[in-house]
Amino acid sequence: MFSVNVRDHFMIAHSFRGETFGPAQRLHGATYVVDATFRRHALDDDGVVVDIGLATDVLKEILAGLNYRNLDDESAFRGQNTTTEFLAQHIFLCLKQAVEEGRLGAGAHGLDSIAVTLHESHVAWASYDQSLR
Repeated sequence: MFSVNVRDHFMIAHSFRGETFGPAQRLHGATYVVDATFRRHALDDDGVVVDIGLATDVLKEILAGLNYRNLDDESAFRGQNTTTEFLAQHIFLCLKQAVEEGRLGAGAHGLDSIAVTLHESHVAWASYDQSLR
């Protein structure tokens, strides 16, 4: 399996509901380093997994919609605990939509899977990984 990874970051504020989250029930900030990994079994006709420039641009565009936002105020996330795991899946779904819309180039339709990892720190991270087939 071949893979290409692109990386960016974003900063948000949010709070969680539920005793499980202890002090994180209060408004707090997070800075995430985001890895988006694109995988395929065979390279496309140009010998690549995905256009790395387009993948970088699309990830940056997706994260711009989250960056410097209080997610508690965003209607798309109303009533949702915006955990690291939840945000990894949200970013995956945005990338999947970009593939379907052709924004990652025609070759991206041959991707087998995408994984999104959000690093909260150097010792903690969460991922969401799903097949596109």
